[in-house]
Amino acid sequence: MRKPCKPLSLVMEGEKAVISSFHLGDALRERLYSLGMIPGTNVSCLYKRKGGLAAYNVRGAVIAIRLSDAKFILVDQQ
Repeated sequence: MRKPCKPLSLVMEGEKAVISSFHLGDALRERLYSLGMIPGTNVSCLYKRKGGLAAYNVRGAVIAIRLSDAKFILVDQQ
């Protein structure tokens, strides 16, 4: 049985997920696409900071995203 989608902001450190969809403005969505974050891409949470920032491994690159933006990126848990 498939687990339901959840926001990327809820993926804990060390967990992996697959990007399902985005619910962001066009500018930010295009920026994330250019960094390789497209639906179907595997991501893993490297760390989260109390200041509202998280770092994710995406295709071998470390990408930092504000948690306030990460909550609009839906992922399937692995």
